[in-house]
Formats: sequence, structure tokens, C-alpha cells
Amino acid sequence: MPQPSAQVTAAEISRIAGVTRATVSNWRRRHDDFPAPSGGTESSPLYDLEAVRTWLASRGHVSAASPAEELRTTLRLHAQGSGGTSDLLLLVLAAARRPPAELTAFTERADTDLIAHADDAVADLADTGVPGADAVRFTAADAPVLRALLLCVRDEGGQAALGVLAERELEDSAASGTYQTPEPLADLAARLIPGTPARVLDPACGSGMLLAAAARREVSELYGQDALPVQARRSAVSLMLTAPEATVTVRAGDSLRADAFPDLIADAVVCNPPYGDRDWGHDELAYDPRWAYGVPARAESELAWVQHALAHLTPGGCAVLILPPATAGRASGRRVRAELVRSGALRAVLALPAGAAAPLHIGLQIWVLQRPEPGGAERKSVLFVDTAQAGAADAERSGATQTRTRGGGRAAALDWTGITEQALRAWEAFTRSPDTYEGEPGTARAVGVVDLLDDLVDLTPARQVRTSRADADPAELSAEVTATRRDLVRAAKSLGSAAHSADWSAAGASAQSWRTATASDLARGGALTVLRTVPDASRQPEKGAGEAGAEGAVVLTGADIARGSGPTGSPADLRSETAPVIAAGDVLVRAVAGGSGPASGPMARVAGEEDEGALLGPQVHLFRPDPARLDSWFLAGFLGADDNIAGASSGSTILHVSPGRLRVPLLPLAEQRRYGEAFRRVHELRVEARRATRLAEETARLLAGGLTGGQLLPSLPSEKATTSSTSRVNSPQ
Repeated sequence: MPQPSAQVTAAEISRIAGVTRATVSNWRRRHDDFPAPSGGTESSPLYDLEAVRTWLASRGHVSAASPAEELRTTLRLHAQGSGGTSDLLLLVLAAARRPPAELTAFTERADTDLIAHADDAVADLADTGVPGADAVRFTAADAPVLRALLLCVRDEGGQAALGVLAERELEDSAASGTYQTPEPLADLAARLIPGTPARVLDPACGSGMLLAAAARREVSELYGQDALPVQARRSAVSLMLTAPEATVTVRAGDSLRADAFPDLIADAVVCNPPYGDRDWGHDELAYDPRWAYGVPARAESELAWVQHALAHLTPGGCAVLILPPATAGRASGRRVRAELVRSGALRAVLALPAGAAAPLHIGLQIWVLQRPEPGGAERKSVLFVDTAQAGAADAERSGATQTRTRGGGRAAALDWTGITEQALRAWEAFTRSPDTYEGEPGTARAVGVVDLLDDLVDLTPARQVRTSRADADPAELSAEVTATRRDLVRAAKSLGSAAHSADWSAAGASAQSWRTATASDLARGGALTVLRTVPDASRQPEKGAGEAGAEGAVVLTGADIARGSGPTGSPADLRSETAPVIAAGDVLVRAVAGGSGPASGPMARVAGEEDEGALLGPQVHLFRPDPARLDSWFLAGFLGADDNIAGASSGSTILHVSPGRLRVPLLPLAEQRRYGEAFRRVHELRVEARRATRLAEETARLLAGGLTGGQLLPSLPSEKATTSSTSRVNSPQ
């Protein structure tokens, strides 16, 4: 008996066709031959997928969905065999190790041949020590998923396919509170580990981001454990792709209740543990030998993870944990914190700005710990670093684009370059000479152990660093405030000029409307070329590979577009030998959609002289227009429009922009140039506004800090009167 075809919603039809849902509604009303609903309800009908595809093909509509989106839809529409997502995860690993041409050949085979070859490809992994690889058997029901999976691996890499598979299984398991550690934060945590560790453990590894960051430091053995089996499997496969030379061992299970590595002694531990978990095993683990610094209270699961990490370290080994700020000051954890400080196990606490990682509304902290060595030198101080100013005071110079997280929030745009440099500068100077470290006023300070062991044992960096502002020189601070205020006045004048640089008029009684075409249609017609860098998941960032693309080359990232800066990425992290070179006049569009509002930054811009010659980053789409047919600024203005980006974005965790689905009005070149000049002036207004905002925030911060720190004094009444009189005399009448 033949199986019924899969069914799709109107929203899925819009994604397949690369049109809006309103267009699908119009098709239903205006075309009598549009497929009739085959299920669902009157308010939410379902349509036969094959019938819809046949109807679309008869009208020349080619699927505009990205390979990852096609895989996501196929997983939902087709039942999987007995192995489910677990077997598919292993297939990702097998497929990522094969050349693209071979994957293409696989997808063109008949179902029976495709299934047999997929079985053989996974079975080959048994020789590499992957558990369960020899037992994988796919069925006829898996054929559509196998094709979509292989195409996704071929076009977008193994990591993209892993993300879709894990997302699907997490949805099926109704798991909550699973968040991915942002890559810049994971890199910072890994770089805080001194030396070159051979063995690294993450007892709550999640998707493996922290272990992947550690692997980039040439770690030879990686160990991970996670309570969710899907996350453990995903982490294992991801790490095998990221670090093929390392020995990867990942287990499923609760590390606190059922430690999978009870005898493992690691050189380093990295961890972003679950927060606020009151059911972590307080009662059953009350007499656990890991609590060398005191039994954690029921509300202090984070301090249980801290001690679990220390218990797995070799003497002198380092642990880096990402923790919520309440861990530093809650009364219930005071005794454990005091013992961590007194013993010298706690080496540093670094505060991050809000939005660095989920939960996004609070500023997380990084704790750096070191297991005391018997007979080692006495540790007399703890380093405190407050990077919140570096990340939040200048969102314009952010190092991470806004992306939607699994929990529905948005990761804030932050200056990760500034945060990382500030944290590492202080940490490296402190580790070189902890007893003589002088700190940085308002940013970093080494506090003596004796000074920390008060009634509160409050380890909040802002509280410990704030007292060091009094060390700043009053004359130097006053000069800095004067210079910043002068720059602010100039920026304000430039902003006013930009705001008055063009005349605007209403369109009339109704808004202007145009015929439009998709970027795919324009590309087929030769009006523009769409380019993108596809990372090779099997390529490793090479140590010292700064010249991967060209001598002195840099990479333009999506973050650079969001913050309006020049290219800042490194070819060492590009993982591609075929990255396009940017030319002046190219239109650059971020591949990951941000949130609404000014904090998200623009989605598109025209490449200028500062961008020319840079390599295209993996999260950027490049549109190269034919100047005889398309104006660059006109194209950038419409491609980056909020409604256009929203209509071309897909995904439930991270919103990916499908470049072929972006729409452009069909206007004569002269009219395009008129709009293009207007968009260019809007761009100048945005640049000047950001500059003025940054300088205003910096001026206010310096003034407030100087007044509260005692370096600046408010004007005396006589000085106020004189200044006021002078202002009245000099003001225009």
C-alpha cells in the first residue's frame, strides 16, 4: 500500500517558493488549479507536498529554501527509521569526511542504493572507534531525510546539519533551558587556561562549544558529559569534525549524580553549567568527597559544579567556569566562597556585560580556579576584572551580531574584541606577577585574600574594582574629559549636518508600490552575482595561519556590518580556501538576522575603500551588481529593509537569511540612483548618530566616575554664575 504524501502548511509553502504568506493566500484565491487542502482545519489547512511542488514547478517556481531549511522541513514531514536522529548524527560525521562530488553522487542514487551506501558510510566509522557505528541500519522511510541531510552537509557543512538534527530532537524531547555558549565567549574561556593542556574536561558540555574552543589550542584528549543524550551525541560528532586529531570521549549522564569519569585527572576543566538548579542532588550527595571546600547549600548548585571541576584537576590545573552573578554574593554560599579564597583555589573573577550569553538580561561572570599544589607558593590575592564597560559602553564596536536564541531572546551586540583584550591583558599581567600587579583603574584590581574574608565574602567584580578609581590622577582625568567633550561637540555638529543633508517629501495619498523580483531572478538574468563563503568543517584553524587567504588579508564578518566597522576577522578562522575577495561597490548582507531597533545594527551596507580586498566572512552574503543595471546603494537599501529581511529569514533558533528570497523593486537606473543617494545619506546619518552616542556615553561615564571617585569637583556657585553670564552674552539674540 503506497504511503501518503507529506503535508505542508501555507507558511511552509511560502518558504519553499520564496514568497510571502500573503502571496500564497493570493494563489489560493486566484488560481482554481491550486491544490485543494488535504487535511488540517479550515483555519489552518494542510496541503499535499508533492501536489504543491508540482503546481509550483508548472509555474517556474524553484525552491528558495536553504539546504538547512530543506533538512528541517524534511525531518518534520518524513518519519525516520528505528535509529532516528542518533543514526543521522553518525551519518553527518561520515558525510563530512567525503568530498562534495561524492555526496552529490549519493543523492542521485535510487532509494535502495542510497540507503545501502549510507549504511556502509556509517559502518566505516567503526574502524575509527565510534561506538554503535556498525549497528546502524537505515530504512526506506529514511531516504528523503538522507538526501536532504547529504545536501545540507555538502552545501553548508557538517556543523549546520548537526544543529538542525539536534534542534529537532530537542523539540521532540521537550527539553528546556538548553543554550549554546557563544563562540567568542567560549574562545575567551579557553584562552584563560594557561599553558597547553593535554587533557580537557567539560562536565556539562552541551553542544561542545567550550571543548571545541579548547581543541583549537591543540589539546590531545577531550572529555565531555551532558545530562541530555542528544547533546552528548551532538557534542561527540561536532568535536570529531572540529578536532579530528584529538581523542574525543563524550558520555551521557548527570555529572554530579553519576560522574562518567570518576578517575579522570585533567589538566584543565571548562564548563558552562546549568544555573539555579535546586534538584542537583543536595541530599544524596551530602557526604560526597568532592566537597573539599564545604557542602554546597541546596540553592548553590553552581558551587557544587565549581568543586566538581576542582576535584577533576591535577595539582596546579586550571578550571574556567561561566557562572551567574548571584554565585559571587549569595549569603548561602558565603562559607564555600570563603574557603575557596582562603585556600588560594580562586584566582580570578571576571564580570561580563549583559547579553554575553543566556540568560541575556544579566551579566554573567567567569571564574578562574586553580587546584592548590602541595607545598606550592602561597596565593595572597584574587584578580577582579570588570569588562562590562568595554562591552556595553560602545555597542557600536560590537563583536557579535544579534541572533535569536533557542529561548526566544536575542544575544546582544557586544565588543568581543575589546572584552577579550581587556580580560586577557589583566589576567596575563596578574599571572606574571600576582604580588606586584598594580591593576587598571576602574577595570581590574588584585584584592588581598585578607580583605575579601569579611562577613559577606562578596566576590562581585564591580564592587571590588570600584574602590580602585580613587587611584586615578585628577589632572589626567580632567584632561581626558575635556578632550572627550570637545569631540562630542564636533560629533553633534556633524550629526546635525547629516540630519539636514536631504529634503524629504510624502509619497502622496498612498504609499509607493513597485513590481519586484527576487535576488535569484536577478542573478539568473545577469543583473547581479550572489557569492558566499562556505566553511569546510573538516579544515582546522592553523596555528599562525594569518596568511591563509593573502598576505596581510583580513576577513569582513557579519559583526563588522552590524557595528559599522572595517573588516576585523582573521583568515586563520575562515576554514575555506575559496573565500571571495570583496570589491568596492559590492553589497554586503548579514546572513544571520538580528532583532529590531538600533541595537541590532544595520543588515546591509555597500563595500567602501576600507573593505576592498578583504575576504568574505562565512556569515555574510555578497551581492555584486552590474553597475549598468543596478545601483549599489539602491540595492543595499532595499535588501536590508526590515520587511525584506523578515520575509527571507527562516529558522526557530537562529534566523538565517536566504539571499535568493530577498526582493528588489524593478526601477529604471536613473530612479535607482535617486533612491541610492537617499540611502547613502541615511547611512551617513546612522554613522554620525552612532559616533555622537558613543562619545556622549563616554563623556557621561568619565564625568560620573570622576565626580564619585573624587578626581573632579562640581563648579562653585560663583563659577556657575560667571559661566551662565558668559553663555548669555555669547548666545545669539
